[in-house]
Formats: sequence, C-alpha cells, structure tokens
Amino acid sequence: MSEPTVEHAGLRHHGDVEATPGLIDFAVNVTRSHPPRWLHDRLAAALWEIARYPASGHEARAREAVAERHDRTPDEVLVLNGAAEGFALLPSLRPRLAAVVHPSFTEPEAALRTAGVPVHRVVLDEADGYRLRPELVPADADLVVVGNPTNPTSVLHPAETLRGLARRGRVLVVDEAFADAVPGEPESVAAARDVPGLLVLRSLTKVWGLAGLRAGYALASAELLARLGAGRPQWPVGTLALEAVCACSEPGALAEAEERARLGVTHRAELIRELNGLPGVHVHQPASAPFLLVRIPGADRVRLGLRDAGIAVRRADTFPGLGPDYLRITVRAPEQTGPLLGALRTELSSVEVA
Repeated sequence: MSEPTVEHAGLRHHGDVEATPGLIDFAVNVTRSHPPRWLHDRLAAALWEIARYPASGHEARAREAVAERHDRTPDEVLVLNGAAEGFALLPSLRPRLAAVVHPSFTEPEAALRTAGVPVHRVVLDEADGYRLRPELVPADADLVVVGNPTNPTSVLHPAETLRGLARRGRVLVVDEAFADAVPGEPESVAAARDVPGLLVLRSLTKVWGLAGLRAGYALASAELLARLGAGRPQWPVGTLALEAVCACSEPGALAEAEERARLGVTHRAELIRELNGLPGVHVHQPASAPFLLVRIPGADRVRLGLRDAGIAVRRADTFPGLGPDYLRITVRAPEQTGPLLGALRTELSSVEVA
C-alpha cells in the first residue's frame, strides 16, 4: 500500500491533537468537561454488568429508546461504537462515487479514500455563506455526505435543501453529531422516513461529555442499515455505551439537552460579540453549533502563540476548502473565555493584522 499523501494524512487531524494535557481547551468541541452526575451514576451502576458480554436484550432496549426518541421503529436504528464508526462503515455500501460536502468533518472522506472509493469534493464558498447548493453535487454520485450543523463552519443547512440531495439509487448521509446542540433541532432529518436512501448519524459525545465512551447511532431503513453493518464483529458496542444510549434518549435527558442548547445560544452570542471586538478577527455567521469558524490573517502564528500561553484552539487548514488564516474555537461559558480573549488580544497586538 502506498504512503498517504500529506493532504490525506491531514484528514486524520482532529482537535484532540491540539488539546494536550495542561492546556485550556478551546480545540475539542465537546461542550462539557464531564457527564452530568446522574449520567455518571447510571454508568457507574452499569459497571456491575461488564463481566458479561453485552446482552442482546440491552441492545434491543437501546434501539427501542432511540426509535421512540426519533419516531422510528427499532429496526431503523443501529447503535454504534461512536458516530465515527458509522463513517468507517460507509465503504460497506460499495459506492461507485462519493461526494463529500466541504468544509466539513474529515473522517468520512478519510474512510472512503482509505477503502479506495473515488471521492468528489463539493467545496462550498465562504462568499456565499457556505450555503449548500444541491446542483454542485455530481448527478452520478451514489453516496453524498454532508454535516448539519457543519463542522467547522457552524452552518445549519435547511432540511428542505438536504431533501433536495436525495434520489433513488443514492445514499444521503447526514452527519447530525451536533444537532442536539441546536434548540428544537429545527432542521434535523432524523425522523424523515420518507426520504429515499437517507442515513443519519448521531453522537452522544458533544452534549453529554462522553468522548471517551464512544456512543452513537445510525438511523435509516432496515435494509440500508443491514448493508451498513454487514461486516461488523460480534458485540460491536459495549455495555456502558448501550446504557448511555438508553439513558440519553429518555425524556428527562432530552429536556436537559434542550436547556443546555438554549444556554449555548447565549454563550455563543457573547463569544461572537467579544471576538468581533478584536482587531482583524472575523467570525463566520450565522453560527448554529457549539463552535465558531474564525478568520484571522496569520492565524497559524496566533494559534502557536496561544499555545505558548497555555490555550488550545483548533487549526482549520486541515479542512478542505479552508486555508492557514482559519481557526475553530469552541464555545464556552463567558466565565471560561477570559483567558482565551486576554491571550488573543496579546497575540494580535504582536502580529501584523490586515
């Protein structure tokens, strides 16, 4: 096998690489530092079950909980070892040509390219607000991947636009890893059973602080999920992840997630206001996710300066369609952003900003 190109290797770069221990983390887009106490306690109680293999009944309960949450049937749910597993499984669908909408999370393209699937990049234009235009997708693409809201642009595409990408013979993959961070999830297509070839991927990582647990799920027709999961090993999802999926799909958890999403809107607006007050800083708007795409001339120098000051932000030049003047900054509560803003002011004063 040939060595990956530098560009291909960059597709595997993620925020956790930036957020090394000891740094204040604005690079990883998990919205909380640890799970809530009630979820921690529930997972701790499930530890008594890990001496046994994950029970089929436990998986069935998880699928039932997700199905009820999204007005689906249990056979339209596939519980995943993190939503990223869903991207790794995409080559199982044997696409002839995949179209990946960029800038966006790079794991889908990395997985497809590694498997030898031809990939066409649909690169959206900043001048057009990174607006999704279905006509840019090749007509012969039989697999299309798009994020909503999109990482790293924080753009929320209209559900009707997403529907416009669907057609017979095509799988439409919508990455909704951050959908539950949007109050009311107005543009989610998770419950859209009438869209042909629709495959929605969801994550528990962001809202619930479960990055280390690896828990997520896919929503699609039973036939499509059977194809997606055909090559999975036995017991692909552990007991704790199954318990987390059950717990986070319950009505009380959904109400808590909605409350946090609404609070996140306030925090995002405050951070945008502060960033826009800094010279040379441009924040892409409108923004709908718990992170912001920021353009700063000389951004890479600024990023390294912030790192020296003990703060991690995410470089964005590894996202196709973006260059060295872009950073992604995670939204945190105002009481947490003081060190970031102070260090950023210092760095901007020492870098010539256009």
